[in-house]
Amino acid sequence: MNSRSEAPPAGIVLITGAARRLGAAMALELGRRGWDVVLHYRSSAEAAEALADQLRALGRRAWTIPSDLADPAACEELVPRALELTGSLNALINNASIFPRSTLLEFEPTDLIESVQIHGIAPSLLARAFARCPEARQILNITDSKTTGPDDEHFAYHLSKRMLASLTSLMARQLAPAIAVNAIAPGAMLPAEGDDATYFASLAESIPLQKTGSPEDVARAAAFLLESEFITGQVLYIDGGRHLEGCLYG
Repeated sequence: MNSRSEAPPAGIVLITGAARRLGAAMALELGRRGWDVVLHYRSSAEAAEALADQLRALGRRAWTIPSDLADPAACEELVPRALELTGSLNALINNASIFPRSTLLEFEPTDLIESVQIHGIAPSLLARAFARCPEARQILNITDSKTTGPDDEHFAYHLSKRMLASLTSLMARQLAPAIAVNAIAPGAMLPAEGDDATYFASLAESIPLQKTGSPEDVARAAAFLLESEFITGQVLYIDGGRHLEGCLYG
């Protein structure tokens, strides 16, 4: 059973890829601020249920929904499934992500197809479905601060996250005035899966503020944007200034 708080929620938010890492941090921060949360996950069922229990312990309602966003049909169904559980949705966070290694000279077509599906097509389909919700008011896309410059080791990821950054502006224009659309571009927050802590710590040397961040930095920024009423079409870089170190795209 989902426990209910006596106070009305600040809103109800659907977060994709919510079970772990940045998604989990945003879910907890929003829960602390009074939001009820729908936690989407692909395969991390145990982590998603544990996170839902944490949110309920805070007095919030929480629901979990498994779905594979690599399937366009599943993308079309996710928002309606969330609405069946909650009755309404106020915010959508497009956070689900994959991070395959690939280069321009060696990538397989499937690398790019899969990345575009997760980072471009899925957020587009989810946003379209969300825009039909009567109480929809905020969309937040999670991009990457490195999309302003080169990333030679993650060719497919880089291009598809650039697509999501461009989609933010397109969505903001087309969904106004009913829905505000913004993005967060995180920098070095967590080691990539497979990278060790030593390598991650060394990244601080290339960051103007000379330190790495934390998932909580992104979570607080997400809460700020979702609770703002006069911001749309913006990309907020939470990266210690790393995006200032040169720009590939002008």
